[in-house]
Amino acid sequence: MFYKKITYILLFLLIFSLTLPFFSYAENSYIWSDQSVLANANASTQNNFDMQLESGAAILIDQKSGEVLYEYNSHEQLRPASVTKVMTILLIMEALDSGKITLEDKVPCSENASAMGGSQIWLDVREELTVHEMLKAICVVSANDCTVAMAEYLAGSEEAFVEQMNKKAKELGMNDTVFKNCHGIDEDGHVTSAYDISLMSRELLNNHPNITNYTTIWMDTLRDGKSQLVNTNKLLRTYTGATGLKTGSTSLALYNLSASATRNDLSLIAVIMKAPTSAIRFSEAQKLLDYGFSNFSYTELGKKGDVIKEEVVNKGLDKTVKLVLEKDVGKIMKKGSGTEISQEISINKNISAPINKGDVLGNITYTCPDGSKLQANIVAENSVDKINLWNMTTYLYNLWFNLFR
Repeated sequence: MFYKKITYILLFLLIFSLTLPFFSYAENSYIWSDQSVLANANASTQNNFDMQLESGAAILIDQKSGEVLYEYNSHEQLRPASVTKVMTILLIMEALDSGKITLEDKVPCSENASAMGGSQIWLDVREELTVHEMLKAICVVSANDCTVAMAEYLAGSEEAFVEQMNKKAKELGMNDTVFKNCHGIDEDGHVTSAYDISLMSRELLNNHPNITNYTTIWMDTLRDGKSQLVNTNKLLRTYTGATGLKTGSTSLALYNLSASATRNDLSLIAVIMKAPTSAIRFSEAQKLLDYGFSNFSYTELGKKGDVIKEEVVNKGLDKTVKLVLEKDVGKIMKKGSGTEISQEISINKNISAPINKGDVLGNITYTCPDGSKLQANIVAENSVDKINLWNMTTYLYNLWFNLFR
């Protein structure tokens, strides 16, 4: 009887051990098909397997905040090809917005610029185009000759301009980037990453929004209609809300793209690098943008200049000062995560004159449904002078004069 019980126990253990892999597999399968997908959908980043991308690297960011919504090999150093021109265009726009140059300035063409290969509009050393025309050619057809002509016009030489490009890259935190030229034709050591491309694309779009006057052109002409231009970015024709930005391809870099789009106040930037074909770079950029627009929304929390409160000023010629938001504040949020956002205002104690317009006098902290926090400065809307004998006398005189006139 004893041996019979032992036999039954051993038989039970044997059966259990044989079926254990089945139960483990079934449980893992269930997690993969349901819970893990849900977990991945809620994560701020995804991996290549989830999105089934064929490209070498990719990233999707919110244009306004810079928040990363998806990334894959985003810091791998790769050849950017003509996406390099995002930085060139950024420096051109900085020169325009600072007043260093104007759109009407005439830009000459050097022998060096006219000898460029690849994409070009066949500039002649005897002709000059305006900055407006140069920008159009660079943004629409990725003209290498125009790119070099603009670099030489702004910095004196392409080499000096490339130094400015690398300096700006460091300022933006583009730590994966080394520029060797301004156009993107393959050159050893000329590298960047999907993440860095997203940084310079965001800088361009946020701080120089007028660039979309050029990056959204589908077809146009130059030279009194003699030169036809058709944009290399096919998403402009097929993707609703597309705002740009830049394509690039060489035999070594393969196919790259920085694609931007805006829908319902949500602006996204999708970067694709080393796609095996041109069609794949566009389809995978669209896939990233679709993911962003389907799963996220942008909530505006406040606009630059919004009055938060009014505070008493000690020893001020004015008794109070209005405190306003220093900049626009918003948050990209997962759809369905809730909309309850709390705020906490912290104001400096004993605010005293003198106060200059824009002085930081406090901050406001927003707490989102996911627990994340967002902080913004509260600044003085206007200057407030300190009371002294001279301005008090002037103040009383004006008060008296206005009272009895």
